[in-house]
Amino acid sequence: MNRMFQLVSNKYFLAVAAFVVWMLFFDRNDIIAQYEYKTALNKLEEEKAFYIKEIAQVKKDLNELNTNLNTAEKFAREKYFMKKDNEDVFVIIREAKKD
Repeated sequence: MNRMFQLVSNKYFLAVAAFVVWMLFFDRNDIIAQYEYKTALNKLEEEKAFYIKEIAQVKKDLNELNTNLNTAEKFAREKYFMKKDNEDVFVIIREAKKD
């Protein structure tokens, strides 16, 4: 018990303990802030991966549109519902089943 009292009353131990408590709870970059930063970073990395995949798909579509006229017509019909003058376009939307 006497040994514990000597350790707690040591000025270097008190200084280190105060520093650790300050850094863990009161500093601008405390543990909670670090957790929030890590969560935000993970979310941004997921968004980055999504957009990289989307950019690759758009580049592929653009290359196909520039090289093949039939692909351009198919793209215009599917994405923008364009039609020729003598055609009618019917859009069918399927409803999701509610279970």
